Amino acid sequence: MRFCREEIRRAKAQPEFHLATVIQDCEKCFYKYISNKRRAKENLQPLFDVRGSIVTKDEEKAEVLMAFFASVFKSKNICFWGMQSPELEDREGEQNEAPIIQGEMISDLIHLLDTHKSKGLERIHSTVLTELVDVLTKPLPIIYQLSWLTGEVPFDWRLENMTPIYKKIQKEEAGNYRPL
Repeated sequence: MRFCREEIRRAKAQPEFHLATVIQDCEKCFYKYISNKRRAKENLQPLFDVRGSIVTKDEEKAEVLMAFFASVFKSKNICFWGMQSPELEDREGEQNEAPIIQGEMISDLIHLLDTHKSKGLERIHSTVLTELVDVLTKPLPIIYQLSWLTGEVPFDWRLENMTPIYKKIQKEEAGNYRPL
């Protein structure tokens, strides 16, 4: 059994090893290999919407999953990267008053980030954020303050790249998928 596993690993590693040896001569081969790895292996199955009818178009499936995930994962206290600062927790009762966000608060939150974890939804590694903390502490309080006062969030912050991962039983049920 061990011999078979080792042979399978070698067989899987062979194309990658070959690619590594010819990469300077054949950039096209490298990018073709990468694009094949990035491509989704299977499409999402048809889903049931709230009325119980089957949805087959990708846009409609995305809407069904978005509605389900939004109904399950609502939180009233979401802060910078999911952490709530103690200064903001004290002000929870004051709904109409804009919170005072200072650069030091943002700096403290950025320093709490785990630099050993992978990129988040913003596609910026936490190491980069910690290295740029001095630069970020000036514009972010202004953006947060304006966002609070106008009631609008910057458009880029509203975009999410969510992949539904099948977890159990019926593939047609939106509740049987996990957002990633």
